[in-house]
Amino acid sequence: MTESYQTFIEQLFIKYAKVNTRSDENSQAVPTTPGQVALAKIVLQDLKRIGVEDVVYDPKDSYVVASLPANTTADITPVGFIAHLDTADFPAENVLPQVHENYDGQDLVLNEEKKIVLRVSEFPNLRNYRGQRLITSDGTTLLGVDDKAGIASILTAVKYLLEHPTIKHGPVSFAFGPDEEIGRGAKRFDVSKFKVKFAYTLDNGLPGQLENETFNAAQAKIKIKGTSVHPGNAFGLMVNAITLANQIISLLPADEVPEKSCGHQGFFLVTDFKATIAQADLNIIIRDFDQQKFAAKKELLQQIVTDLNQQFERPRINLELKDQYFNIGDAIQQHPYITELVLNVYHKLGLKTQIHPFRGGTDGNFITAKGIPTPNLFNGGENFHGPYEFVTTEAMLTTSKTVVEIIKEHAQNDRFEA
Repeated sequence: MTESYQTFIEQLFIKYAKVNTRSDENSQAVPTTPGQVALAKIVLQDLKRIGVEDVVYDPKDSYVVASLPANTTADITPVGFIAHLDTADFPAENVLPQVHENYDGQDLVLNEEKKIVLRVSEFPNLRNYRGQRLITSDGTTLLGVDDKAGIASILTAVKYLLEHPTIKHGPVSFAFGPDEEIGRGAKRFDVSKFKVKFAYTLDNGLPGQLENETFNAAQAKIKIKGTSVHPGNAFGLMVNAITLANQIISLLPADEVPEKSCGHQGFFLVTDFKATIAQADLNIIIRDFDQQKFAAKKELLQQIVTDLNQQFERPRINLELKDQYFNIGDAIQQHPYITELVLNVYHKLGLKTQIHPFRGGTDGNFITAKGIPTPNLFNGGENFHGPYEFVTTEAMLTTSKTVVEIIKEHAQNDRFEA
């Protein structure tokens, strides 16, 4: 891709990064924040501006879906690409992207006034980006690489395909949806308008990574009812909800936590703990790649609550346990071509291939469950969900080139079997 595409993708990303699209788990609106609607409409107009004729925004699920028709008579299986509009639960108002041209691989002062520094000692991968155009925030907000880099990369790929009609391809669709970070957007996605047989998300990850497995995930919401009385008269009367909450946490496996697990190992994570003597609220997420181990973790928590409740004349602890999403691995394995296609393209582009389990979830979990197998590729950024998030223009271009090459390779060697 020429220098004009570098300018295009960088300007596009910076424009998107400035829109506050932080999703809100406490909101029941669709989508949960108005900034996501604003960005969806910007993306819609940008797709039209570069020449996409078949593009729509559906307010029912807040998805933008764009399609390119086949430009060949060959019968090619439709393929899709997906990126999400929202950003994580971290300050995202007044994002100020900074472009560090010809980055020298040294520490970067993001905000001199607040003494916020992006240090190589903390993030040694920075050295990999010497000489590139490195983009950061000013350190007071996230940047929005997750997943605005994915959006910008897709639009750049679409622009390239439209401007190079000699590249033959089959039907291709692109979807941009809300509320991925809180696991809601793709649940609502009406895939009947996304007419593909398989797809790829462009979410977190470095060039050359492929994530064709994800966690099985559940969330536990625990409410504990205590009895608060004066401590001087508490004997035989007080039931301390704080103590019960701590008991629950102490009975979970001490080593099955995120900070002590990696690879295919699962975990419990207490994400929120609010308590007084009278009332405690505890939120716990449960993750595991293995379906049996996942079930065992849920059963353990249920048993802990049951056993503790038996100490009292009436149940004091209420557990609400809900599955959030399931591992995409089984569905992907049924269609090995989906993985083989990506690996062939990575090889052609000279990317160092890394297949590993995604220790999280993507929109691909819900879309896979709806019958469209959807592993995750990458968006080229690092340090997601915080003030030290960064991406380079060159990495985004690599993402865009990968999309184009997958479409080309698929048109030439389609072996997908439904």
